[in-house]
Amino acid sequence: MPVLLILVNIVLSYFIGFLGRNRKLGFWGHFFCSLLLTPVIGLLLIVATDPVRDDAKLKEKLRKEIQAGK
Repeated sequence: MPVLLILVNIVLSYFIGFLGRNRKLGFWGHFFCSLLLTPVIGLLLIVATDPVRDDAKLKEKLRKEIQAGK
């Protein structure tokens, strides 16, 4: 029975890491936090952390706005 609980914890932690892959902590940060603490804490971290800014998309958007203004 304890082996099953450990396996469920690892699978849930992997899922939490997958959900947090585009957040500030990334996959590994969310995975290890949820593995060491609990998957519930991992979900709270996903809600609490900001998404990663995509500078390339922001630069492209600004470039298009500047070209449209000319």
